[in-house]
Amino acid sequence: MTCPNDDLQAIDLQVEALFISDTHGRLRYIREPGYTEAVLDAAPRFFMGRTLAGNIWRFRFDLSDGLIQIIEQECRSEPVALSLTDLTDPPKNAAAIRAALHASAPIIHEERGPAYWIPDSVSTSAEVVLISEANAHLLAANFPCELPLRSGSKIGPLVATVVQNNAISICYCARITSLAAEAGVETVETMRGRGYASAAVAGWAHAVRQWGLVPLYSTSWGNAASQGIAHKLGMVHYGDDWSIT
Repeated sequence: MTCPNDDLQAIDLQVEALFISDTHGRLRYIREPGYTEAVLDAAPRFFMGRTLAGNIWRFRFDLSDGLIQIIEQECRSEPVALSLTDLTDPPKNAAAIRAALHASAPIIHEERGPAYWIPDSVSTSAEVVLISEANAHLLAANFPCELPLRSGSKIGPLVATVVQNNAISICYCARITSLAAEAGVETVETMRGRGYASAAVAGWAHAVRQWGLVPLYSTSWGNAASQGIAHKLGMVHYGDDWSIT
């Protein structure tokens, strides 16, 4: 699979990529490639994904049945967005859902933002290289935390935009499953705004497709630079992610 069949399949692929769930579909951990569950961070207490085709929601395993029942009523009555513009607005029942969660325990963190998948029409740049053990030295100056290079099918490809023999922007699999991968992007601060991150993401998407996976990308509504990458590469905006811890 290199692209989702519809928006609901895209959001399902993303939820599976973002989180590790138990056999009952309850969220357990934030998925981090290459790490065991013993060191993973706990998943958010609540997640909602909204698309023009419908909404999905998930709960962490330790929420009480009573609390889940209250929130699920709000989720079921949440209207489906009629346009992508509608997805920029908070869910209609957001205040009621927050109140129910806060009554159980204080809200620690909340995040919401657009979700995209990257089409195969995105072109790659000559400055972009797929990092391997043979050229891992390109990371040494600006991304030493990636060394020694982790490898293996559980990690996925890492791609870099290279200038004067140094990686100045990298894109890697922040999340990965057998069907999809979610992009993680880092760029040297002084080199931002020059298109290097977009080039790295495009190269990463191509490499991910070579693995037979759907390349996914998401950010926050407040991150204009990250949304700019999505727009520049012509990513398909399919949904809105909302999580509360």
